Amino acid sequence: MSIKKTITIGANTTYPLTVKRFGYGTMRLTGEQVWGEPENRDEALAILKATSDNGIQFIDTADFYGADVTNRLIAEALYPYNKDVLICTKVGVARGADKSWQVYDKPDNLRASIEKNLQTLKTEQIQLVHFRVMPGSATPFETSLQTMFEMQREGKILHIGLSNVSKEELEIALQMGNIATVENVFGYEQRNSFTTGGMELRGMHEVLDTCVKEHIVMIPFFSLQTSLHNKENKITVIAQKYGVTNAQVNLAWALHFNDLILPIPGTSKLTHFHENCKAFDLELSKEDLQFLG
Repeated sequence: MSIKKTITIGANTTYPLTVKRFGYGTMRLTGEQVWGEPENRDEALAILKATSDNGIQFIDTADFYGADVTNRLIAEALYPYNKDVLICTKVGVARGADKSWQVYDKPDNLRASIEKNLQTLKTEQIQLVHFRVMPGSATPFETSLQTMFEMQREGKILHIGLSNVSKEELEIALQMGNIATVENVFGYEQRNSFTTGGMELRGMHEVLDTCVKEHIVMIPFFSLQTSLHNKENKITVIAQKYGVTNAQVNLAWALHFNDLILPIPGTSKLTHFHENCKAFDLELSKEDLQFLG
């Protein structure tokens, strides 16, 4: 079955952005534990430069990757940006000197993060910013999100999205303003919320109905990490059928699952990057999708 090749972010707004329906997530370009410089800096830059050669227009980053490492790499590799490149970043989290993940969602925190992103990415406006929800935060969800909408009105953000969001939070957000995208956990074997390292990660499946109803683009994270741990599964059967990798089948499955899904697989290896890109052209049959379930 053929897939929809492009996707429009903010389709119902004044400034819709249409991109290829396959992006690149930069988190793995950092050192271990998403901290510090990459092990192979030249390869990291080569991957970013290869995005344009492979028609990839959507690049996902965050100022807390590194920290600030991926933003600086993106600017070094791609600035000045092609007019069709869409850079998406995240705010609401900060990293401690001990490599901890810390809530950073007070209004002043969010403003500081946006300003830092603008500076390191060398741009006057960020096209898409996700507010990353950290369950258990002392700051009311509405207070944080209101700051995001204020900065959108100030022209520093074009579109607003949510990351790690619950169904209830998404419905509250939609009453406050336009939400263009949702970035939650989603992969073949991991579709619902789970907890790892004391951190709750919300699943895309729990907000799927709302996203479809409101035509909100869904951007899965951890799509490969949580879906390839079991080597003896149905993904393997389909991979052997077509002579491709399990990762490629997993990505192709996500592309076929719903037209609103925009995969952003990340890797620090150029060979894996090119393998992942080939998944965009892997067409699964109706029978394949029924078998995978």
